[in-house]
Amino acid sequence: MPRSTTLEVEIAALSGRGEGIAESPKGRLYVPGTVPGDRVEVRLGPKGREGEVAEMIALLAPGPDRVKVACAHFFLCGGCALQGLAPPAYAAWKRDRVAVALARQGLGAAPLAPLVAIPPGDRRRADLVARRVGERVLIGFHRRKSHMIVDIGECPVLDPALVGLLPGLREVLAAVLASGAAVDCKATKTASGIDLVIVGDLALTLDRRELLFAFAETADLARLAVRNVAADLLDPIAIRRSPEIRFDDVVVDFPPAAFLQASPAAEAVLVAEVTAALAGARRVADLYAGLGAFALPLSAAASVRAIEGDAAAAAALRRGAARAGRRIAVETRDLARRPLSASELDGCDAVVFDPPRIGAKEQTGEIARSKVPLVAAISCAPASFARDARILIEGGYRLQRVVPVDQFVWSSEVEIFALFLRN
Repeated sequence: MPRSTTLEVEIAALSGRGEGIAESPKGRLYVPGTVPGDRVEVRLGPKGREGEVAEMIALLAPGPDRVKVACAHFFLCGGCALQGLAPPAYAAWKRDRVAVALARQGLGAAPLAPLVAIPPGDRRRADLVARRVGERVLIGFHRRKSHMIVDIGECPVLDPALVGLLPGLREVLAAVLASGAAVDCKATKTASGIDLVIVGDLALTLDRRELLFAFAETADLARLAVRNVAADLLDPIAIRRSPEIRFDDVVVDFPPAAFLQASPAAEAVLVAEVTAALAGARRVADLYAGLGAFALPLSAAASVRAIEGDAAAAAALRRGAARAGRRIAVETRDLARRPLSASELDGCDAVVFDPPRIGAKEQTGEIARSKVPLVAAISCAPASFARDARILIEGGYRLQRVVPVDQFVWSSEVEIFALFLRN
């Protein structure tokens, strides 16, 4: 269908990606940036697997749950999907993402709590893309369903300290990037300052190193490093302070661009749920332990076996625990390839696991075969969480509590805490 074709449609619902859905004479349309009840004029776009993606070119009449968007870049940027949806409808939609995933696994009766709201401006890590175009550098996030970069000047989702990096970062990249060259910029706000890793195939001459070092000084970065993808080499340009994270008042070194819960407020909610659920447990296995967000608080009252697949994260947790005298045995182990067996888990009073988006199918199967009485699960993906929950329930657990947490504000993503008890 030519892109010049336009239609007037009414948005009936939202897709799982947060796009408005409209039925039209041309078939089902997916319209980003819209909310149910909107009457819009759209321009037809490419045909997808489930329908056509259409671009809103005019809002003719707003739906009852439409509110003013918070960011000037919203209608182009692919980072957010739901800024235009009123808070009550937004919270219900996010909660429903978890409910639908559970229902698809036959778990529609699961005890699902209301969504825990997290304020915008709390996100402490960002993965920005940058490209030099002529004398300019575009830096920001990709457009929806595109490799084009939206050059941002604001972002209400990010911690203001990360937004404050943009002018200086744009300036230094204009000086060190060749025309047409692109890099990723992974920025994390740590307890001791911002850790910035520039990822790309940069030819680092002495002059470029000096420019990057000067930027680290001017921006007061804790650390600036460049990761050369082709050489698989991390080149530390400036280490002004050791980047650190604190869990339960324990200082942990932060490896460059390591995994961290995106929002400190969301992390606090998850830690509170985990520690309350596991109160009284004396022997705990923390699987996919990362830097110790759960292991360290739990170790105040329990002996913890922490398993993490990333060697740098495991080493950082081991050092932090040793300095603080915490009872944590840290092991580097790929749990997808070599999950802890049921017999290895049987001595535990409780297990907590926080896997990547694909979930923990193999490890969940071993937990389901174990005798562990209590399991706390964390997930950022409702579909894989629901699959893993079904495995546990089929293994004899009951789902006691599910708490959706809005860690990824205005996106279609949602974090989940769940508690399972053995029958």
